[in-house]
Amino acid sequence: MAEVLVEFDAAIPGPGGIRYAPRACARVGSDGLWEGWLEFTNVETGAVVRSGRETTQPTRADTMYWATGLSRVYLEGALTRALTPPRRAPQPGAVVEPAFDGPAPAVEPVDVLLVPRPVIDPFEVYAQGESVLRQELLALNADHLRSIIRAYGLGGGAGALATTPEVLAEYIVAEVRARYDATRPAEGLASPYRDADDLVP
Repeated sequence: MAEVLVEFDAAIPGPGGIRYAPRACARVGSDGLWEGWLEFTNVETGAVVRSGRETTQPTRADTMYWATGLSRVYLEGALTRALTPPRRAPQPGAVVEPAFDGPAPAVEPVDVLLVPRPVIDPFEVYAQGESVLRQELLALNADHLRSIIRAYGLGGGAGALATTPEVLAEYIVAEVRARYDATRPAEGLASPYRDADDLVP
């Protein structure tokens, strides 16, 4: 049975200035592992959108650890993913149970190959501290980490081919550290997604 693990205090801004109240939910999957996802309640209409599966963990305690470690940056990225395309459901009378019994189904493949956008800019986060970047990366799954490696040209090392999130995260930290330090006298590395359409309101 699905349950709400964490309800976050701060609302997240979405398109058009609409604010969403996030919560982290989880359930035990058919394989016995815990899967976690995020739900966002439109504070104006009460409509709820959900993300796809954001994490898979062996125990409830591990899933709770994931949920309590989510940052605002991660929540903003998850809201963007949940709204593309939007999947809405009426808000229940009281927010004591998840609106859905599981994460959104996997999107069917399309003819046009879409390159996933990374959920964070590792260079921007690294500027706040190496430990901050490491924490952000460890909250992501392997697919998200690989998309960051591709999007920011961090491939080439053996670590980029790792299959575990922990190794991929440490590889990204090492690559970003080396490139960030090498360019420190300059203004910094420009993000490939630094345009008006990609800024979170």
